[in-house]
Amino acid sequence: MRALGRRLLYLIPVLFVVSALSFGLLKLLPGDPAVNILGPSATPAAVAQLHHKLGLDKPLVSQYAHFVNRALHGDLGRSYQNGQTTTEALKQRLPVTLELMLLSQIIALGIAVPVAILSAMRPDSLFDRISTSISFGFLALPNFIVGVVLVLLFAVSFHLFPATGYTPLTQNPVENLRSLLLPSVTLALSSIATYLRLLRADLITTLQEDFITNARAKGMSARRILLAHALRPSSFSLMTVIGLTLASLIGGTFVVEIIFALPGIGELVVQSIYSRDYIVVQGTVLLITVGYVVFNVAVDLLYSVLDPRVRAGAAA
Repeated sequence: MRALGRRLLYLIPVLFVVSALSFGLLKLLPGDPAVNILGPSATPAAVAQLHHKLGLDKPLVSQYAHFVNRALHGDLGRSYQNGQTTTEALKQRLPVTLELMLLSQIIALGIAVPVAILSAMRPDSLFDRISTSISFGFLALPNFIVGVVLVLLFAVSFHLFPATGYTPLTQNPVENLRSLLLPSVTLALSSIATYLRLLRADLITTLQEDFITNARAKGMSARRILLAHALRPSSFSLMTVIGLTLASLIGGTFVVEIIFALPGIGELVVQSIYSRDYIVVQGTVLLITVGYVVFNVAVDLLYSVLDPRVRAGAAA
């Protein structure tokens, strides 16, 4: 619990730095929210009046202090465009992004772990070489290229999945899966390559350890040795990368959501930037930062579950 408390304390300076930087950088963007709301024909007097109403005529330090004070009370502000609260907008968009991330990681792990195990059992075999080559190809393909190719093949040519749009899970589970499958595969390809290469390398190293040799000498089957004794210690690095990947996927979903017209956080941020709706952007960036830190803290806590040496070190 003490270690958890220390890690949570790290969240405070990180949130402060990120929120301050994002606030300052947004103010450097060209354009004026008041002009964007009133239109290009707005008079200077009307613009000045709206600046005062929105608090945009105050010094940057005062504006930032006001934003932080509201955020500490759970108020992330209201959209300049439609008056909707940022919290409500995030509640509507967040489930789409989280479902996309979760499904992409299920696909990535469901493919990467079995392939890595088979490759580690017979390194340098034909299967190992083919899987290695394909994984390197996945790493070289950017999301926006993969997404367009998948839409062209499976939506336009074969009409198997919708090209764009989203069906809520509560409305139709089958259509929900169909609408998210192509975006999830697009997001999962780079993760598949990373997980496969990392787990394969760790498994090969673990299978050369002395305790594996002892297990073989006792007559244990190769399957039991691999799954019961080698996989768990080899998953230590994988868990770290999964945590970092989940955090970074929040940003990776931006491109995918735009390509497939998914109403998630990524689309919300892009629309808000174009419309100079800085309040929504600031609240979303703050949420993403919290998610990033929380994911990494959760991975740190999982270390003690996977490796007893971490528990022993913490106790000492």
